[in-house]
Amino acid sequence: MKIVQAAAELFPYVKTGGLADAAGSLARTLADHGHEVSVFLPGYRAVLEHRDAAGAARKLNLKIEMGDVFLTGEVRVFSPGKNLTVYLICREEFFDRRGLYGNGERDFEDNHDRFIFFSKAVVETLRLLEMQADIVHCHDWQTALLPVLLRYAERSHGLTLAMKTVCTIHNIAFQGIFPMRSFYRTNLPDDLLGIDGLEYYGQISMLKGGILFADRVTTVSPRYAKEIQTAEFGCGLEGVVATRADDLTGLLNGIDSAVWNPATDVHLPAKFSSSNLAGKQNCRAQLLKLHGLDSKFKGPVFGMVCRFTEQKGLDFILANKNFFLGENCRLIVLGSGEKRYEEALHDLAAAAPDRISISLRLDEPMSHLIEAGSDFFLMPSLFEPCGLNQMYSQAYGTVPLVSRVGGLVDTVTDADEEPETGSGLCFSPTIAGLEDGLQRALKLYADKPRLAAVQQRGMKKDFSWAKAALAYEELYRNSL
Repeated sequence: MKIVQAAAELFPYVKTGGLADAAGSLARTLADHGHEVSVFLPGYRAVLEHRDAAGAARKLNLKIEMGDVFLTGEVRVFSPGKNLTVYLICREEFFDRRGLYGNGERDFEDNHDRFIFFSKAVVETLRLLEMQADIVHCHDWQTALLPVLLRYAERSHGLTLAMKTVCTIHNIAFQGIFPMRSFYRTNLPDDLLGIDGLEYYGQISMLKGGILFADRVTTVSPRYAKEIQTAEFGCGLEGVVATRADDLTGLLNGIDSAVWNPATDVHLPAKFSSSNLAGKQNCRAQLLKLHGLDSKFKGPVFGMVCRFTEQKGLDFILANKNFFLGENCRLIVLGSGEKRYEEALHDLAAAAPDRISISLRLDEPMSHLIEAGSDFFLMPSLFEPCGLNQMYSQAYGTVPLVSRVGGLVDTVTDADEEPETGSGLCFSPTIAGLEDGLQRALKLYADKPRLAAVQQRGMKKDFSWAKAALAYEELYRNSL
């Protein structure tokens, strides 16, 4: 198949979260399976500085209609592997910035222009290069206008650009909502502005466009596909999603086994596997040492890597601070985000620097070491469309403590409820739920034979993209 993907992030070129990992791994795996894969990505400053893109060839000059003006841009192309081509949509005004979506304080005010331009440029490149895709697959709100822009362009030019379109919702909380005046930049007909189109409570929603107009809609776990049809998790779009229930599928993400494998991980001081966990202890000692903690500490080490947002359950962590201050354990947290959480976690670490370490940064190598060196990994999320860290944890013999939401339910089996198959601990997304999970973790840690069995069960699970991509291939074929 000829598969075109469009995403605002793509690992290893630019990443703020799981979207980059999922889009990058899916593209590479589909290419490895013999499909002809093209990926469209904004030509951010960080991407153009990456060594792979340094020699990107200028392929096209673009002139994109944006309301009553035309804006120029260019397409640069490089191929990082067999059957895989990356197309960079470049316009300095929009993408030559330090941040992807904002400056750290607030979102860029022209994000609607930036991603309308990007989506239109994808469609125009498909037309000019006559790519004739079987599937055009867009990811999240930044590219969700692609299905409707593509069909409108086909109608205007009297041709076919793609057989079918797919829109994946990685997180429905982010919807691309902008003032109504943004709509004129799309140059779409006015009949698409109503309640059956892009209109959303007096504004426009780009994600709504993808949900309504893509041939198939997917989310990143079966549980999340059900959750987003409810008021609790639908973030106001549950009614819109429900209208596409027959075309909605929940497909689990996978993990990149070439990157996240404790037997080969280049970021680890020692390698290990399910048959020999000795190297994990070396990773644990190094993790503690690098965070200024006693490397010979014998109690459990709890790790956490996340964006500092309400979604990730940080309020539950802070509400259970007495556990981390009073029990014989250690807590290591890596991440950054909202200032209120950065300050609160910094204060918690300052209260017990011999017990708790907080690192306020993004650090890919350290995130690998936390996964490898921790005994338990914390994910007390309020909602979690799929989640990757709970899969990384199990692959690294680290027991995940997770809320019973979204993809966490689909990928973690509670070891107390299912003694023969369990590979983690699950709890309700509440303060008391996390407290219960932490106490059960102490009991599990004290039972070393049982702990080892839980670790090995997790390490033997297959979360690879080689497996996950098969579901996407089936979806593509069925839609065609």
